[in-house]
Amino acid sequence: MTDLIHPNEALFSGEKPFPVIPSCEHFAGSEKLIGKALEMQNKKGGIFDITMDCEDGAPEGQEKTHAEMIVRMQNSELNQHRMSGVRIHDYTSPYWKQDVDIVVPGCGQNIAYITIPKPTAASQVKEMITYIQQVAEQAGLKREIPIHVLIETHGALEDAFEIASLPWMQVLDFGLMDFISGHHGAVPDAAMKSPLQFDHRLVARAKSRVVAAALRHGIVPAHNVTLDLKDQYKTYQDAKRAREEFGFLRMWSIYPTQIDSITQAMLPDFSAVQKGGEILLAAQKNNWGPIQFAGDLHDRATYRYYWEIIQKARLSGIKLSDSVEDAFFG
Repeated sequence: MTDLIHPNEALFSGEKPFPVIPSCEHFAGSEKLIGKALEMQNKKGGIFDITMDCEDGAPEGQEKTHAEMIVRMQNSELNQHRMSGVRIHDYTSPYWKQDVDIVVPGCGQNIAYITIPKPTAASQVKEMITYIQQVAEQAGLKREIPIHVLIETHGALEDAFEIASLPWMQVLDFGLMDFISGHHGAVPDAAMKSPLQFDHRLVARAKSRVVAAALRHGIVPAHNVTLDLKDQYKTYQDAKRAREEFGFLRMWSIYPTQIDSITQAMLPDFSAVQKGGEILLAAQKNNWGPIQFAGDLHDRATYRYYWEIIQKARLSGIKLSDSVEDAFFG
């Protein structure tokens, strides 16, 4: 009997697979909040990422101590899932290189990603990634550290496609508040919340461009925060609109109650997960050649689609059938 081929081997030969990462990214700055976030991540089974924040999280004058604390938390027993990244200072700050010099050698094997905020040009991002690569090499790291970049200025939006094409890139984030403040009153502050954050033409154009740039280069587009911290339904509605109307595949959380709302809003359709599992099992038995399923033709294009859906579903906590679990994740 011929050995069954795994979809990663059959469907992406010579291609870069699309990143399969959680749909929610939770920000935490202080040691106390990072610890609580890690405890919650462990309790929920690692269905969301945590971003430990060197930028807004560091008290003035304590930037070095704060970065060292983040290294300690990254390397702690609490970080069971290794699903925590770090946001460093922006290009104009005198501390961004210090952040990299501390974080990359200190916890480079454990860090899930590095987030670069507030660039105004692709050249800045390229310089920062190059420096991260150099420090990683000097530290003897054998892995690429995924890079996330915040698009929140006019210049970064203009260069979004170039930024998305840079090495080690994994996520393109949209930063709403800084983007609106950069319009000098031309976009009202009401556009920092719904419904105007989706309906204002300048903001909608920017979000659409970020998503298009990310998907063009095979990386994940991530949506901005919901400012209303405690209204879970508003967060759910924002995440739903971001996913269904704009194509965002990930969203930020800045308050613990937002995590479940975002995760639930961005869950793959359960019927698609079930159907996809059956199609992939049949395709694998047919050595990934074309098949007929429920009267429809399916080939490698639909197989890739459903394989990504199933991986995202599993990462989000959806229980797969035993046959799919055994065949693809056993």
